[in-house]
This record gives sequence, C-alpha cells and structure tokens, in this order.
Amino acid sequence: MKKIFGLILVLLLTAGMIVGCSGGSNDGTEKQQTNHAQHQAFPITIKDATGEKVTIEEKPKKIVTLIPSNTEVVFALGLGKKVVGVSDNDNYPEETKEIEKVGGMEMNTELIVSLKPDLVLAHASSAHNSSEGLKQIKDAGIDVLVVNDAQSFDEVYESIDMIGQATGEHDKAKEIITDMKTKLKALSEKAKSVKEADRKTVLVEVSPSPEIYTPGKNTFMNEMLQMISAKNAAAELDGWAKIDEESMIAANPDVIITTYGYYTKDPISEVTGRKGWQDVKAVKNGQVFDVHSDLVTRSGPRLIEGVEELAKSVYPNVFDK
Repeated sequence: MKKIFGLILVLLLTAGMIVGCSGGSNDGTEKQQTNHAQHQAFPITIKDATGEKVTIEEKPKKIVTLIPSNTEVVFALGLGKKVVGVSDNDNYPEETKEIEKVGGMEMNTELIVSLKPDLVLAHASSAHNSSEGLKQIKDAGIDVLVVNDAQSFDEVYESIDMIGQATGEHDKAKEIITDMKTKLKALSEKAKSVKEADRKTVLVEVSPSPEIYTPGKNTFMNEMLQMISAKNAAAELDGWAKIDEESMIAANPDVIITTYGYYTKDPISEVTGRKGWQDVKAVKNGQVFDVHSDLVTRSGPRLIEGVEELAKSVYPNVFDK
C-alpha cells in the first residue's frame, strides 16, 4: 500500500509539472506542485525542542546523530550513507556498527567537529546536560537541531516530521508517519475483538529488581497497551516510574512483560524466582515474556513492531495468527 501511495503521489506531482510547463490554467494541481516545491526548499527554519529557531541553509550532506532513535529515523528516511557519526549506544541498523562512535552520555565534541557534519541531531532528553558541548559545535558553524523527547505517538510523529524537514526528506517522513498510523489502526481494529471481560492487566518492566521501573500514564508504552485492549497495571503512576514490589504484587497482573533481556541472562526466571511473587497470576500461569527493549522504548518507526510483539505476547489467540 505504501509503494502504491508513493507512486500515485509521484504521478500527481509529475502531472502538475507538465501542466505548468505547457501553459495550462492555474488549477489546484499546479498549486499543489508549487506548495510542494516551496516546502522542500532550503533554507528552512525549524523551531526545535528547546524553542530555538534553527535555520538550515542547504540540504545536509553529512549528519551526526546523538541518540539511537534519531539514527533509526534518519536511516528510515533513506539517508544512512550521509550519517558520519552515531552514539555509542547505536546498534540498528547493522550499518551503524561501522560508523564512527561519538560518545554516549558524554559526547566527544572534538571528534564531532572533526567529522565536519552539516547537521547534528541532538535530543531533548540529554540536551540540558550537554549544552556547553552543543554550543561548541554551533560555534564551529555546524547546525544543531534538538529533537523532542517523545512521550506519545503523536510526539513520535512530530520527531519524524522534524527530522524529515531538516534533512530535506519531508515527503518521505510523511510517508513513514502515514504507514505507521495505518498499521496501528489495523492493530487497534483487531484489538476490538477482545471483550471487556477478557481484557488483561499487564505489568511492563523496563528494568529489573531491586529497582523496577515501569511506564505509567503519559508514555507511549501506556498508549501501546491501550491500543491492544490491555490494562496497564501501573496506569496510576506518571511517566517512567519506579515501583515497589508490594504494590505490583497487589495489582496481581495477568501478564508481565520485561524489556531487559538484552542485558539480563534470563529475565523470565528473574521475575518468576522472586520471593513473594509465586501467587501473582502472571507467574502462576506462566505469562511472563520478554520483548526487546529497542522495539518498545525507541521513539522511531520500529515502535509498530513493538506494539505487534506486545499484542502477540498478551493476546496470542487474537494477534498471533
């Protein structure tokens, strides 16, 4: 469907150009083409997550990203070959393994400047801790755009849209967003077959005991659970919250989802072996599953895969068909 949509759009735009060149009337198609050309043109000014207006004079040829979610969006836009630097935490797609690493929580400002990028994509979650380094990059004549720290799907779409504008791939960004929305709608429609009486309560753990963190309200993971007709055991908490085990035992979730299997040897046994958890329904019924963290916590296009994985874990009879 996405390819067909893209083909139709190209044909429409091409038709608009032909009409304009042949001296045809100034109809809606020609106007659409003019607006499209203006939208993609540089220089472009974008208000970033800090409220600063960033003017990008030309389409970037070399890009550095400082967080994996930004990197995934850039690659999804088809700009992987332009990426010359990524964070130490980047692991997707495979090509990132061969790209220069520019630091993790503390970025290597000198290395970033030496790579001579046209654009550095920073992130609101860490920008306040690296303001001095970002200023040094700006002082070197490099454009720095701080992307919002998305906490909902709408904000994820805003992030993708912002990066699309900054890189000259706004149409492709819109295509990605449309595709995400279409797939989410299909999943939500499927979830409607889950009767209210059969809705399961789910606890999602993004870090293990003794400091268990979980997504509460105002997070896109809470939205994910709502989309698949599941109840969030931590819905009364706000944001990414630390919980105590007693409260979660009392919540008695039907399903427990962990997202730390990539660094914990056996996350399921970590949960089922906890003292005092043996009577929790999820433990007693063998309903403890691990979903890869990157799919459900990175605010990029692969969040849709995360929703699918959650859905199959919670309601296999509905979604795993």
